[in-house]
Amino acid sequence: MRNEIGDFLNYLTYERNVSVNTVEAYRDDLESFIRFLSNDYYTQSREDVELRRVDHLAIRSYLAHLSRRKLSRSSTARHLSALRSFFKFLMREGMVDQNPARTVATPKKEKTLPTVMQVPEVALLLEQPDVETPLGVRDRAFLELMYASGLRISELVGIVMDDIELRARLVKVRGKGAKERIVPFGTKAADAVQAWIPHRGELVDEEQALFVNYRGERITQRSVRRLFDRYLRAASLRAGISPHTMRHSFATHLLNAGADLRGIQELLGHASLSTTQKYTHLNDWQLIAVYKKAHPRA
Repeated sequence: MRNEIGDFLNYLTYERNVSVNTVEAYRDDLESFIRFLSNDYYTQSREDVELRRVDHLAIRSYLAHLSRRKLSRSSTARHLSALRSFFKFLMREGMVDQNPARTVATPKKEKTLPTVMQVPEVALLLEQPDVETPLGVRDRAFLELMYASGLRISELVGIVMDDIELRARLVKVRGKGAKERIVPFGTKAADAVQAWIPHRGELVDEEQALFVNYRGERITQRSVRRLFDRYLRAASLRAGISPHTMRHSFATHLLNAGADLRGIQELLGHASLSTTQKYTHLNDWQLIAVYKKAHPRA
């Protein structure tokens, strides 16, 4: 089964042009399924598992196993989606006769509102980097740009110098599925990036990435998360805030200020408007204000 997984991942990479992060997520989910089959589901441990022995009962048992491990419903649904795609590929290649994951019901996802930072909290976080140091200037720049354009971390670290136009205040980013979009940003982000560029020039030779580390290499997603957490602690902000919270906050603050939901969808790079609605919500006090303004008996 491991060989078939390798073929599937190559198909995603070279034929479907799926992003590296997505391919790695599929790899992890499918490897987890193999471990379950080898150690838990079948009575005897085996080095590999025969594809034709995998049926819908095995997959249901695997989902129950994930549930016992306290995985969220959304994570369990992602595992099932990976299995469906994998067996669909195997059917196309003539390796199996049916897709055992197709008849397994998808767990209903929990309906939760995303964590959103208030505007003063964002301002406090942006003030944390020490702009007296070159790397502090860099950190201020990438935090400003993340919030100004609602970028994912993968999009942020993927920006190269040719992607950004400071005078027009536009940046080209590559989202999920390698889809490109143009996103505007404000004057504060433009000033922060402009302040970083001379320091960047002192660190790099041929590297094209906009944000680099002290060795002049493209900064990694892991480094951005680590730095974000450091500044979060320095600002003494509440728990539950992550780099993706900046993206939630970007969308919600625009919506609260009267921006059109369809426009926010384009800025975020969402294929579906329903996805954008999950990123945006009104605060309780705003709901109360709307009610008082609109209801005749308020």
